[in-house]
Amino acid sequence: MTNKNGWRPIRRRKEKIMTNREFFNAIIKADVNDELTQHATAELEKLDKRNAQRSSKPSKTQLANEPIKAHLLEILAVKPMTASEIHEVDADLSTQKISSLCRQLVEAGKLAVEEVKIPKKAKQKQYSLISE
Repeated sequence: MTNKNGWRPIRRRKEKIMTNREFFNAIIKADVNDELTQHATAELEKLDKRNAQRSSKPSKTQLANEPIKAHLLEILAVKPMTASEIHEVDADLSTQKISSLCRQLVEAGKLAVEEVKIPKKAKQKQYSLISE
C-alpha cells in the first residue's frame, strides 16, 4: 500500500500493554498511600502463589507423554536406535515426537545419545539406554 506520492505510510508499533505484575510494582514504587501499597503487595503475593502452583504440576501433554516415554525405554532396551529406526518399529509415533521425547529422556539421565553416520544419509542421533 502506498499513498499518492508513492511512499509507504509509517507503521506504528502496538502500544505495550501493562501486565498486572508491572502495574502492582509501579504502585508499590510510587508509594501513593499505605492502603494501595498493601493491596498491591498482597496481589503480588497471590500472583506468585498462583505461578508456583502452575509450575509444580505437570500439564496434560506431559501426563500423556509418560506412557510413551516408558514405551520408548522398552524399545531401546533391545538395542540402540535412531529416531527413524524407532519409527519403523512403532509407526504410531512420528519421528519428531520420538526425537523430542528421547531428548527429554536424555536430559532426565535415562538415555545416552551419540551421533552416528548413516550411509547415504547425514549424521543422526542414536539413543541408547543407560545401564544402571
